[in-house]
Amino acid sequence: MDNFIVSARKYRPATFDTVVGQAHITNTLKNAIKTGHLAQAFLFCGPRGVGKTTCARILAKTINCTSRTDSVEACNQCESCRSFNEGASLNISELDAASNNSVDDIRNLVDQVRYAPQLGTHKVYIIDEVHMLSTAAFNAFLKTLEEPPKHAIFILATTEKHKIIPTILSRCQIFDFNRIQVEDIANHLAYIAKNENINAETDALHIIAQKADGALRDACSIFDQIVSFSGATITYKAVIDNLNILDYDYYFKVTDAILAENISASLLLFNEILNNGFDGHNFIAGMGDHFRNLLVGKDTETLQLLEVGNNIKDKYKEQSAKCSLSFLVKGLTILNKTDIQYKASKNQRLQVELALMQLCSINSIGVDAEKKNDITKANTKPANANPVNNTNTITTPNTQVKQVMPAANEKTIPAVIPPHTTSLGSSTTVKPEQTGATQKKPLLKTSTPSINQHLITEKKTENPKEDGTAQNQHTAGLPKNSFTQEALENAWNVYANELKGKGKTSIATALLNRRPVLLNDTTLEFTVNNKALEESINEDKMNFLGFLRRELNNYDIQLRTVMATIEDKTNLYTATDRYKHLAGKNPVINRLRQAFDLDIEF
Repeated sequence: MDNFIVSARKYRPATFDTVVGQAHITNTLKNAIKTGHLAQAFLFCGPRGVGKTTCARILAKTINCTSRTDSVEACNQCESCRSFNEGASLNISELDAASNNSVDDIRNLVDQVRYAPQLGTHKVYIIDEVHMLSTAAFNAFLKTLEEPPKHAIFILATTEKHKIIPTILSRCQIFDFNRIQVEDIANHLAYIAKNENINAETDALHIIAQKADGALRDACSIFDQIVSFSGATITYKAVIDNLNILDYDYYFKVTDAILAENISASLLLFNEILNNGFDGHNFIAGMGDHFRNLLVGKDTETLQLLEVGNNIKDKYKEQSAKCSLSFLVKGLTILNKTDIQYKASKNQRLQVELALMQLCSINSIGVDAEKKNDITKANTKPANANPVNNTNTITTPNTQVKQVMPAANEKTIPAVIPPHTTSLGSSTTVKPEQTGATQKKPLLKTSTPSINQHLITEKKTENPKEDGTAQNQHTAGLPKNSFTQEALENAWNVYANELKGKGKTSIATALLNRRPVLLNDTTLEFTVNNKALEESINEDKMNFLGFLRRELNNYDIQLRTVMATIEDKTNLYTATDRYKHLAGKNPVINRLRQAFDLDIEF
């Protein structure tokens, strides 16, 4: 019986160019050898099976090669290369720190460093699993690692970089090895299969590569296992049967049942999966990966992120076209929540079945909730919505309530309500007899602020006429009943109170403190004091407009915000400045001072 050599050893890379998936490291090492800028110590760190020890051996072999090729590779012809290939090179020493981690082992190594190489230019010491050295061994190694002889080069390899003391790290050039990509592993396995005269399906090799989790050595071991199981032909079915992997077809079938909102079919498929010996947690995790792949497959730019074979990639592309973006995002949220709660659940099967029911009901739940919300809004009548005016005004399609306007001899002063004044809706009126018949100027001086208007619409266009046409087409056939200022304020207060109940106190307070102005039959104007409030309203504009349109039964309503620019005020530093400022606003102050013969100290 011939001695069998596992694929991981038989096809172990012997040159830099044959190293799989670590081009950023091999190119750096080749340039260092070519220019002669070799460090005294290297630290290779990364996951298992990614080529750390392999690159260390290739580097040691190439350094001592006397006839390197133009591509900076070992020639395999010189005496040094031949002795290395035969395992008889005296210039390369390997130490397994996992079993030789004491101070005495390091001291013996340090004693050997003093001797110059008999053949070649350098003596290379490879210490594997260096993180297993004891603290005393690390400390005994520090001085030699910092100032080694010119002919000595140390190559340290580890899978746990964080366990190495900082004084060792500072003396080494650190190279971080990456996990090998699925595509690179699959290509390497295809190369091995071709050399071994094995027929292997591409999807089967991709499954092996995914199972290896970025480790090429693990992939080669799994490949040998599958060959022993299925012989000279490796099929996708043989791989999933041998590795106990849930078939992609199950995920596609479950997703089809979810899209069809067929709860019974999805539960039967899950029962079949359990009968085949698969765990419910693995199924939920796999469904999460499946939904993630569907989300990635919706865009041609992200389709390359799918680490699957071409046949399965086409299936993902086809099924992702049937799924909406919101459906996939909601589904991922449900699956992630179930994954987190699975271990804590006492009835784990019910937990998974409940998740499947929720997935099947994503679309119907959204429609039912929207209908229920519309019915609730239609049947709900605001009671005492206006905190100032206790009169409730309800506008219906067949009735129209007249707007309450201030009398002709009244002056409207918005926002500020001084003592002894009455309020009607959002306007405050001050009667002349309350301030004196001889008063020439009002106590409160108001000015028209400069404004920056921003129109809030559902769709922004450069041409206002086109925007109006689009709006009319969008709301064609919907009610467009007229409404009054008072009805508008009632609806406005109801929405503001709802925001307050949801914890949005700041924006709710701002909406309650100021009143909207009805410019015409469909356009509302609201004045804001700062940019933050304007942005908050813009973020909630769709809900805001939808609420007002339903409450007022007019689907042509538009809302625009008016940003009030506060005029710069001159600072009043002295008493004289303050008195003149007050007297300018209200001449009664001068008459009051003269009437009582008051002296003011300036």
